[in-house]
Formats: sequence, C-alpha cells, structure tokens
Amino acid sequence: MRQQIIDLAKKYDADVVGFAPASRFEKDDPVFKIFPNTKTVIGLGFRILRGIFRGVEEGTTYYQYTTMGVENLEETVMPLALLRVSNLIEETGAIAIPQRISPLILNQKEGTNPEVDYTDVYHGVTAENQLNFLNCAVQCGLGEKSKINSLLNDEFGPFIRYCFILTDMELEPTPLMNIGLCDNCGDCIKACPGRAIGANGNTNSWRCAVYYNGANGSKNPFMPPEAFANFDHKTKMDIINGTAEFDDEQAKNILDNIFFYPPAKHFYRTSICGRACDRACYMHLEAKGLLKRKFNRPFREKEDWKLSTEQFENFGKDKDKE
Repeated sequence: MRQQIIDLAKKYDADVVGFAPASRFEKDDPVFKIFPNTKTVIGLGFRILRGIFRGVEEGTTYYQYTTMGVENLEETVMPLALLRVSNLIEETGAIAIPQRISPLILNQKEGTNPEVDYTDVYHGVTAENQLNFLNCAVQCGLGEKSKINSLLNDEFGPFIRYCFILTDMELEPTPLMNIGLCDNCGDCIKACPGRAIGANGNTNSWRCAVYYNGANGSKNPFMPPEAFANFDHKTKMDIINGTAEFDDEQAKNILDNIFFYPPAKHFYRTSICGRACDRACYMHLEAKGLLKRKFNRPFREKEDWKLSTEQFENFGKDKDKE
C-alpha cells in the first residue's frame, strides 16, 4: 500500500512523498486535535518550476510564478493529488483526511499572508483547526527547516509547496532529512528588497507583504512615476527605496496604494519581488552543489538588475516650482 500511495501521488504530479509516524509528533500537536486516531501523516511535495522565475530574473513578466507556481498548484494540482490518494486509502477501509494550507486563515491574531489580499485574511483561528504545515513537512522527511522558516528540499531547494493526509493506516516512515542544507549564509536576508527579514531570520509579514507586492521601485519595472504621489516626498522615497519604517496600519495604507500589476483569480497577489529570498537561497545551494537535481545552465547568469528611482524622485518637482 505504501508504494501504491507513492506511485499514485507521483502520477498526479507530486514530486516528493514522505510518511511520518504519529510518534514524531507531540501529544498536543494539531494533528491529533484534528484526528485523534492519526497513525501516519503523509506528506506530498510539489516542485515550483525553476523556469517559472525566468520572467522575474529578466524583469519582464511576473504572472508565471503567481499563477503557475502558487495559484494552480494550490488550487488545482495539489487538491487533485490529495483527493486521489485519499480515495485510494479509503478504499481499504482506512480513514484519510486531506489537509492543505488555507491562504486566508491565520492562527495568530497579528500579521498577514503576503501572498493574498490582506483584506481577505481571517485571523485568530485556533490551533485545533490548522496544522503546523512546516513542522509536518519536516517530520514527513520532505526537507529541512531553513533559517527563515522555509522548507528546503535536497532536489528543489526552497522551490517546493506541500500538503498532507492524516490517516489511521500505519505505514513505514520516511527518514528525516538531516544534511544541513541551510548554512546560515544570510543571502535570503540580504536579498529582500524591503528588509523584511531580521538578522535572526524572523520575517515581519506586513513588511514582507508591502515589498512582495512591489513597493520597491528599483525592483519593479511596472511602477509608474506617479506612484505613492499622495504620500509626502520623503515617505514616498523611503517606501520606494525599501527603507521606510511603518507599523501594521501604515502597511495597509501602502498596500492600498499598490496597483502596479494585476492579481491572480483566487485571492493571490502577484509577487513582484519574485520571492527574492527563495531565489537567493536556491542560487546559494546550487553554487555549493548541494542540490541533487542539476541543470544545464546556472539559475542566474548575469549580475542582478536594479532600476533607477530617479523618475520617482523628480515626479512633481516641476509642478511644485510652478
């Protein structure tokens, strides 16, 4: 049955399949609050295609990552795989409870999900209703946790998304991945165009959302000269240069003024930063030769581009002189 699950999951586009026994989880883990009779957690990992980031790397088109790497994976590919594998399990008389991340639900009362419109996020859902998805991925052997709390896989680096099935079927576990992919190099922190990640690896989700959506003018080829014109000049330029200081409410105001690129259909906002942190991490792992999956060309073949912000600096000055 274990091999049948792996074969079926891969038939429906899962790239990595892992199994975690109940013994790997604490007694009060949400796994058991959702399903007290859980014997095995099955993890399905799906690669985010390396080529999806090409438009971001070239500064040309940006919808591929959001529509193909987020929206279609989360809303179409992953649910289908979950249902097919769950059907197989339940045909044996065992119970299968599919679990996928809800992008609009946060356990915590503060913060946001940068991938979606902040006005759609529902806060304060208790732990009983949400798995700790990153912990489940680690316990299922899908990868290791990075410095900034992302999952790193030995084939795909941080270019991976994941979902799970809770079942009362006992299945042979997958070994934990423990090869030290993250060496605390800090490239992910330095790559963020909005300084949203602290030296300790913790991310300010509101700051991340602002720059995920493209508030840094030097990394956003779609930002018009009149961007943020309703802010005072210094604040505007601080936002555009990625150096502005702001609280959560001010972040919402900035997000309300970002209309530079259309969103995807299912709540998802287009990532103008193009997951700069993940791309930097991937390049570091690739350069060190730590990824099993090899390509004919390096991920980045030329110096990272950066645009001038002079047009934002000069916008409105002639009118002010008049």
